[in-house]
Amino acid sequence: MIGAVAPATDRRRLLLVVATAIAVAWAAAIAVDLAGASRLLHHDALIEGGWPLPAAVAVFVVAWQLMIAAMMLPSSLPLVRLFVGAAAGQERPGRATAALMGGYASVWTAFGVVAFLFDVVVHGFVERAPFLEAHPQVIAASVLVVAGAFQFSDLKDRCLRECRHPAPFLMSHYARGTRAAFRLGLAHGMFCLGCCWALMLVGFAAGVANLWWMAALTALMVYEKTARRGRQAVAPIGVGLIALGVATLL
Repeated sequence: MIGAVAPATDRRRLLLVVATAIAVAWAAAIAVDLAGASRLLHHDALIEGGWPLPAAVAVFVVAWQLMIAAMMLPSSLPLVRLFVGAAAGQERPGRATAALMGGYASVWTAFGVVAFLFDVVVHGFVERAPFLEAHPQVIAASVLVVAGAFQFSDLKDRCLRECRHPAPFLMSHYARGTRAAFRLGLAHGMFCLGCCWALMLVGFAAGVANLWWMAALTALMVYEKTARRGRQAVAPIGVGLIALGVATLL
């Protein structure tokens, strides 16, 4: 049973913390870009820069949190708002909200690590394939086409339905306690991953703190998941990504 509605002040305070995390992530991304350091955090630089693999992964994971907070949290604010209200009856609603966000971030962190390690394999393959080494746009175009094609998949549609209706999701998954909140964050993160992994893969390919791609992809994901006509935008976005992939290849 979902608890009583949280006092307005507590609710505003917790939501302000989440909003601040998003703002700080964007401010950090802008600062990194203005300092010209974004290229140093790109996965290519970390893989080819002579770093030991564990150290490269660790640096990437820290930088990847920036993209999670800046790009994924805005699209999950509807669920966060509902959860903050539902967690009123708990002794420490702030801790429960932190556990929710921790579960959510864990899913996307795991995705980032898998993408990074897969890219290490791709780099090794490209080094043994002169054609790909001479034509890196083939890989970039492939990522865009895959992301565009995924927009038309049943998995995308199913996960998007869950993300667009956070109230029924919360009603069916909510339980008291930080562990339950963490599990709820994991469950929401899995649906969010199923909905947006391909778009975030484009963000991964573009690189951490690439402001133009971050802003464009964030706008697309937020619109898909929260706007009244978000589902109607899925197909045009897919067509646009495929067209951009073909243009990149050509």
